Amino acid sequence: MARDLARAFGAPLVTSTISRLLVDLNRSIGHPRLFSEAIHASPSELRAAIVERYYQPYRAQIERLVMRSVSRGRRVIHLSSHSFTPELDGKVRRADVGLLYDPGRRAEAALCDRWKVSLAALAPQLRVRRNYPYAGKGDGLTSHLRRQFPQASYVGVELEVNQAIVLAAGRRWTALRRTLIDSFRAACAP
Repeated sequence: MARDLARAFGAPLVTSTISRLLVDLNRSIGHPRLFSEAIHASPSELRAAIVERYYQPYRAQIERLVMRSVSRGRRVIHLSSHSFTPELDGKVRRADVGLLYDPGRRAEAALCDRWKVSLAALAPQLRVRRNYPYAGKGDGLTSHLRRQFPQASYVGVELEVNQAIVLAAGRRWTALRRTLIDSFRAACAP
């Protein structure tokens, strides 16, 4: 999804193949779930090496890209692409797509409102929810960047896609990727 979005909008792409079982790149240092239980129980030297090798370069690259654009007077719209499990702790999650944002940041709320409307127009069968299955202002990379950059310069949205669609692959997943791109383009139009 992230590759398709970056290609469609000519945007830089920062990706990682590191599993959250090693280190969760979307968590802050010190967060209790930064590491899985196995890694958390490992020696502190190993955890520090993991942070230095995987976590810091990923986060630094994103911060550099945002800073470069902001310093040129541009407003950055940062989409962080994720997936979520259809069921967690016995509770079925009732959404196909989640749009996470900080409701206190007007530009983020407005963009997600427009994106949700655009998605409904293009694919009314999709179950799209805002700040679901997670709260948009919880700990994460976008929250970190919001503290670094004012809302006039930085708009951070996390796109969450139900893994049931991703893992099923096929036409539905292909169609969803196209729909997310087309609807996002419409949501960003002046």
